[in-house]
Amino acid sequence: MGRYAWGDWKPTATMLSVVVVFAVLNTLTKMAFNQGMHTSVLITLRQLTAFLFLAPIAYYRESAVLGASLTQWLFFVGLRYTTATFACAFINMTPMFTFLVALPFGMEKLDLKTGAGIAKVIGTTVGFTGAILLALYQGPSLTKPSPPPAAPGAAMAAAAGHGGGAHHQWAIGSVALLAGAACWSFWFILQSRLGKKYPALYSGNALMFLLSFLQMAAVGLATERDLSVWILRTKLQIITVLFVGVMGSGVGFLAMSWCIEQRGPVFTTAFTPLIQLIAGAINVVALHEQLHVGSALGSALVIAGLYFVLWAKTKEASDAPPPSSSNINALDQEKPKQATQQREDV
Repeated sequence: MGRYAWGDWKPTATMLSVVVVFAVLNTLTKMAFNQGMHTSVLITLRQLTAFLFLAPIAYYRESAVLGASLTQWLFFVGLRYTTATFACAFINMTPMFTFLVALPFGMEKLDLKTGAGIAKVIGTTVGFTGAILLALYQGPSLTKPSPPPAAPGAAMAAAAGHGGGAHHQWAIGSVALLAGAACWSFWFILQSRLGKKYPALYSGNALMFLLSFLQMAAVGLATERDLSVWILRTKLQIITVLFVGVMGSGVGFLAMSWCIEQRGPVFTTAFTPLIQLIAGAINVVALHEQLHVGSALGSALVIAGLYFVLWAKTKEASDAPPPSSSNINALDQEKPKQATQQREDV
């Protein structure tokens, strides 16, 4: 019984750890951008760091070696033109996109005659409403932080709220974040289907980051002709690259891939709203962002929607009949065949 309870809560504990990492990651990334770091440079070095971190693990654990590039590019473009809290708010739309995309693929079921089905609809609607409120309404400020000290690139970042050009950049950032959330959702769906075809968790992610590094290196060299931008000049930039590469991409994507295999893509993406809450708290202290009424109300709705979705997933899991002994034996016999076929394919 105790083993079952730990197995049931292990994906939840894993995703809670992942969202903390991603919240810190977004804040560090925004601070690095404020110091003049380029988007393509960060993504390229991040993917390379993640590959170098995962490749040895994949080799020793498994003796082997898509969406990461475009998703991160869109998100970091949006993050550069807006704020960390605002960018995280758009991530909250990922569970809704994932749920809607998973339905036609048969990876999620929706039975409105059951309490779980109704809870999914309510949770998705409430969460989406909260995300819209976060993005479109600010309201009066709840905090009055002192202005932060001047830093390289701070003048450019402070201009985000002034001038027509800044409004244009804010609009571009919003569109990029929305598109990034949609791509992020498709990655979860793709990863779920890929895990069934290629269950080698470590080497699968290592290969993904290798391909992503090659893609972003080509884009970065084509767009960033000045080689000096590839030099990391401050300790913060070095720490950011190492943290987002090892913890964000390496450990974070690995943990999410495992959770997708255990509980599915909708369960995994349901934790993304927590990134906004944790990042918002960090940004008030580190980046001196103001906390507004709209952020508080929107966050409350997002959390309410999150609990509805998680309750629905837990309800469905508890109501599902346990696998019969014949099915378990069939699965045990099928695993050696799949492993043999993979070695033959290699």
